[in-house]
Amino acid sequence: MIKVVTLLFKRPDLSLEAFRDYYESHHRLLGEKYLSPHALKYVRRYPILAGDGADTPGFDVMMEVWFDNYYAMEAAMADMSSEPAQQELAADEERLFDRDRTQSFIVDECESDLDADEA
Repeated sequence: MIKVVTLLFKRPDLSLEAFRDYYESHHRLLGEKYLSPHALKYVRRYPILAGDGADTPGFDVMMEVWFDNYYAMEAAMADMSSEPAQQELAADEERLFDRDRTQSFIVDECESDLDADEA
């Protein structure tokens, strides 16, 4: 299983509430449009303060996209790299993100089965 993890940062002029609202009501739909033919799962994780005195993370949302394999990920990236997709995505991202700060990682995910019934 391959996963793309992207740390995204809101534009400085947006409140956290406006950022999250726009992402979930609009930008998410663009992600679904281009990812759904290829991806297994598309998740946005918004950090909240844990209450233990930890600093708030520097990013505003962690986006995670799971793919069955590397080829599925490449197919999704190819679709999103087309000229029409780039125009649509870039225009929307400009409304939402500080794009210069975006950080993406391709990770190989390994998951433990913590099912208590098998212990």
